[in-house]
Amino acid sequence: MADAIYNQPLKAATAERTRQPKNRPADLPQGQQKIRRRNRTIASCLSCRQRKLKCDKQVPCGNCQRFQRDCLYIAPALDTAAQQKLAEIKDRLGDLEETLERDVARRAAAKTGSERSSVVPKIEAEDDDYDGLSADDEQDPEPSPLGMFDQVYDNDADDGLMDLGIQLGKLRMSDRVGGLVRPKMSDELNAKLRSANHKSQNLYCQRHGYTDSNASWQPGTVSQDAFLNPGPDFIVPSSNLFFPDPVTAYFLPPRHVADRLITQYLNAVHPVARLVHQPTFESQYNLFWSNLSNGTITPAPIQAILFAAMFSAAVSLSDDAAASFSEMSKHSLVDRLREMTEFMLSRANLLRTTKIDTMQAFIMYMLPLCRTEISRAHSALVGTAIRLAQCMGLHRDGTTFGLSAVDTHVRRLIWYQICFLDVRTCEATGPRPQIRKEEYDTRLPLNVNDTDLLLPSPPTDDLPYWTDMTLSKLKFECFELIRQLWVDMQRMDQKKLTLTSILNRIKKFRATTEAKYSLLVQGNTPKQILAKQMYRASSNRALVVILQRYAVGTNYPMPERLRKLLTEACMGTVEAGIAMETRQELLPWAWYRGAILQYHAAVLLVFEVYARPEMPEAARIWSSLDWIFETPPQSSQLDKAEGIIITLRDRLEKYHSVRKLRATADIENQSSPGPST
Repeated sequence: MADAIYNQPLKAATAERTRQPKNRPADLPQGQQKIRRRNRTIASCLSCRQRKLKCDKQVPCGNCQRFQRDCLYIAPALDTAAQQKLAEIKDRLGDLEETLERDVARRAAAKTGSERSSVVPKIEAEDDDYDGLSADDEQDPEPSPLGMFDQVYDNDADDGLMDLGIQLGKLRMSDRVGGLVRPKMSDELNAKLRSANHKSQNLYCQRHGYTDSNASWQPGTVSQDAFLNPGPDFIVPSSNLFFPDPVTAYFLPPRHVADRLITQYLNAVHPVARLVHQPTFESQYNLFWSNLSNGTITPAPIQAILFAAMFSAAVSLSDDAAASFSEMSKHSLVDRLREMTEFMLSRANLLRTTKIDTMQAFIMYMLPLCRTEISRAHSALVGTAIRLAQCMGLHRDGTTFGLSAVDTHVRRLIWYQICFLDVRTCEATGPRPQIRKEEYDTRLPLNVNDTDLLLPSPPTDDLPYWTDMTLSKLKFECFELIRQLWVDMQRMDQKKLTLTSILNRIKKFRATTEAKYSLLVQGNTPKQILAKQMYRASSNRALVVILQRYAVGTNYPMPERLRKLLTEACMGTVEAGIAMETRQELLPWAWYRGAILQYHAAVLLVFEVYARPEMPEAARIWSSLDWIFETPPQSSQLDKAEGIIITLRDRLEKYHSVRKLRATADIENQSSPGPST
């Protein structure tokens, strides 16, 4: 499925599968090892097991009869879920033991004058050591101090400027790069240039409006201000969502236009942003027109769902397609349907609702808004959705309350789309995901078809073949991994986790996911191809999320093994994104690419090919960079790399000068970092 990123063979599993920490201090007992737990089935009675006697497994056994003991047998093996829960508890206990060991080792090392403990915490018992460890990896590299989770602004910042960042080709970059705030990004770009007095006037810089950095900015000129403006994917929400305009005109497209929009929704939106049970949704749509012909008013929550679906469909249309059947421009059609969706949500009492239909319509409205360009207005609405969903109990699984299969399925869809929006807005505006794994027990939707849920005995387990839900469930699982990585990064900063253990977690997730889905997506239908590309982008991006902190702005070069790992992950991410936008069979869903990934990994690839122009992967990397940054083919690779870095630097300087983003005192006091190449 995804590109192979682990190039070296796995080490042979040892007899005990657990490792002693490397470089253990002399005062830590060498023979102390983690207890091996095999979880074998116990057939002997408890009395014989305690005395290490051979049990004949009778009731009572011969030994207990002879010595007049109580013959007790341990209960049968736990079910799969209970075994998994028991294994998790044991792993947590093992982590606690390791933490105590490290604390003891650190105190002992401090007494002997050691600057840093050499104890490397062990990974989970079920994982092997990460393959290919070298001497450079015996201790985790230090992450760059230039990437922060939180941002602070001067009080005189210009709030009139949209907080969308800058545009460079197909790359949109704001205060956050790869989810982290980098207030000194322009200095980092300067450090990447080989010469401090570079004044590139190559074709790329001229095409994208670059001028000498010493020249004053001229507000209003297209070449210098267009990159600060919102792009075509930006849709700003309106206050009518909560405070409706009483003079809003009711807009209902003609029946033939509405039918075309609903068909577009089911073909282009429903597969990638699934939120409805299709048979139920089609019944609601037919009931709406039947009520309209009878003069009956359809409830506002149902109308909100239908208008949200038509709004999403309009967003997914091309300009020509929208004009061909609606006799309106796409921009006008999107605006009118957005206003009607917001009006119906306000009529449905969004802020105090307890109806699942209203929340379903609200998230359907949010999904097309939160794609490539996300502002804090979108993030605030997602925060509102999280609190409303929790107040409605969507964080509790429907089976707990005995709900029907369809109702449980829809509730799960709504909750995990909210979880997805939480991660997406966190990456764009920060600071970190609001939803924590331990705070909800809602299960992932089952891998079933919508029609299966209407059977007298609906499925209670995943079906072992491709279904309507396979693509969405794969997306949910990948973004749940990325959510966990945000928590893991904070634990790494607190020295509770190591980089190696997190890389092994990603590796285990990839192995488990590929084993689970490889047979399901082995076909060549467009949706199966989309699933492969979506998984490739998301699984590789998980590595980029973790390793990007060690690539730029560090005091020491990144270990070679990790550098190659990051480069491969960046290439896999951007190539999958380009495939989702350019492959002919995937064009119906190209509009949603920005929600799955941005092209921030391309910046790391520019740094890589600029520092190592002769690397074997250079041609492959530039085939992606030329498309993302729209570089002219007649320029040399070195000229294009310098042009991208310089143009990006100057545009970020302009943006930061208006936004007044502040760095911490430590970052301000330290000198500009050298290139970590």
